[in-house]
Amino acid sequence: MRAAAGKAACDWLAAHRGEMIELLEAAVNMDSGSSYKAGADGMATLMESTLKGAGLATQRHAIATHGDCVSAQSARGEGTHVLLLGHMDTVFPVGTAARRPFRIDGDLAYGPGVADMKAGLVMNAFVARALAEVAAEAPPIQLLFTGDEEVASPASRHLTLERARGARAVFNAEPGRPTGNVVTGRKGAFFIDFEVGGVAAHAGVNPHKGASAIDAIARKVVELHQLNDPANGISANVGTIQGGMTVNTVADHARAQLDVRYPGTVDRQALHAKILEIIQRSSVKNTHAHVTHEGIFFALEPSAQSQELLARYQACAAQLQMKVEGEFTGGSADSGLTASVGAPTLCATGPVGGDVHTDREWLRIDSLVPRAQALALTILSL
Repeated sequence: MRAAAGKAACDWLAAHRGEMIELLEAAVNMDSGSSYKAGADGMATLMESTLKGAGLATQRHAIATHGDCVSAQSARGEGTHVLLLGHMDTVFPVGTAARRPFRIDGDLAYGPGVADMKAGLVMNAFVARALAEVAAEAPPIQLLFTGDEEVASPASRHLTLERARGARAVFNAEPGRPTGNVVTGRKGAFFIDFEVGGVAAHAGVNPHKGASAIDAIARKVVELHQLNDPANGISANVGTIQGGMTVNTVADHARAQLDVRYPGTVDRQALHAKILEIIQRSSVKNTHAHVTHEGIFFALEPSAQSQELLARYQACAAQLQMKVEGEFTGGSADSGLTASVGAPTLCATGPVGGDVHTDREWLRIDSLVPRAQALALTILSL
């Protein structure tokens, strides 16, 4: 009977390919940058309507500072639930969708967020709908689509943790690797914004009366970059710096943004403490520094349960003549949150894409249905 349900789900997904592409086009042509709440809320409205239209019990979660979240669940199924996870926000500024709208060229689709991760949202929504309509044997399905993952999920992480607890499996539809693989391990990350205050003075008349915030922040950048430790998988990068007023003024302010990545084998708390010590220490007399914002991603560490989930996914993918392996990546995602509460987690189960966060981002449009089918078969196998 389960084999029959799997065939029915796969056939249903193949028959709805056109609808999937239509929804993907609508999603990609909508700006939904993490800092653009109106656009991110527009994506929430689109996905909320899609899930409600599929007959799923759907809830909108209002978020004051970022895009609203949307959750849904199937009305039938027994036992513990399966969580299908995704994020609706992108890294692109307002106007990008108008400049680079969705297009298909041969086997590839292009557009902002087409792979990361609007195709994954579409896939998850249609898999849930397929199982609800033709597979009574499926376990209960929950979906959660968030609006702030690209900035480390400051407002949505409590929802992700809440729905991951007790889940029999979590599938995060980040884009499948260009190899076609899924992800079984990710680095954690710190995104830290900080400011330095100094004392202004005329750079030519009385520079000795000043205290340069730019001097202080430059020293901190050098020291922060010394945290780079390739042997232990730690990378540190100050990606932006701003400061000062004019060329002939000793700068009384400066600010920077730091990105640090680390594997699960690193002592996260000790690394965090070292970062804060460097930032907050007074590196130039009469200057002071403080952190203005922090975002934290947890590492996704391979576990026996997740490896078992991978093996199950591989077996189901093999039925579709797909060969899939598990990969480690330096990128971070909400799958680290779900794994942190003990939920067996598989990441990058979405359609295959690459060059994400760039104007070259692409999606293998021919992977949309097969990846959906592989996910549906895996859920039915649980």
